[in-house]
Amino acid sequence: MRHDGVTPLTSPLTTGLAPGSERVDPLQAKVDALNARYRHHSATAVMEAALKDPQAGKLALVSSFGSESIVLLHMAAIADRNIPVLFVDTEMLFAETLVYQQDVAERLNLQNVKVVRATETTLAAEDADRTLHLRDTDACCALRKTRPLQKELRGYDGWITGRKRFQSGTRAALDFFEVEEFTGRIKVNPLAHWSPEDVLSYMEENRLPRHPLVAQGYPSIGCAPCTSKVAEGEDPRSGRWRGQNKEECGIHFVDGKMVRKGVET
Repeated sequence: MRHDGVTPLTSPLTTGLAPGSERVDPLQAKVDALNARYRHHSATAVMEAALKDPQAGKLALVSSFGSESIVLLHMAAIADRNIPVLFVDTEMLFAETLVYQQDVAERLNLQNVKVVRATETTLAAEDADRTLHLRDTDACCALRKTRPLQKELRGYDGWITGRKRFQSGTRAALDFFEVEEFTGRIKVNPLAHWSPEDVLSYMEENRLPRHPLVAQGYPSIGCAPCTSKVAEGEDPRSGRWRGQNKEECGIHFVDGKMVRKGVET
């Protein structure tokens, strides 16, 4: 058992096997089967299938209610308004994000939104003066986002994310279904193959409200202290942790370790 309470999966290739033999990892086999089954399906179909296919198990949708989040939330609301939606409030978010979260949840009639936070006791012990992000952004992300979310996800077989291949080099090979290493969960990425144009078209066709900060130059929105405006021609995620060798907040870590630029997640 690791210190974060997640029990690592036993290696499928080494335990109790004769030399030269291999055993198929059942979780990987399940993911491979799901990808084969839905490989040519649309994002909407993948969302609906994930919520109904017994192989996918019990799922929650994790949403930042950021610049593009409403697309996935809208798809989920159409498929099942009672899907658990987990919103991690780091208590360092933009005020606009908090207002947008409430507005979108009401507009889409989402019935099961849960706000996830670190406990006051934990925050007081590890970041009493709220300056941890200035000293160690990885530790701050772990404290305020990764650990609270991992704790909340223990009751689920998997979770649905809004990640897309175009967002960064670490996501270039993203598929609809993937194994989350060391947790025994599945991650579902219905929008994996979408382009920025697909996202915008869906918003326009369904008349979905944009996050108010997008119009102010924030195409990718995280915590206020670590998010800056993006100039024309810059990568949309360049405003996240600007000047640091960091592309992920931590909720997509492997074995609790930071995934750096150029490493596939």
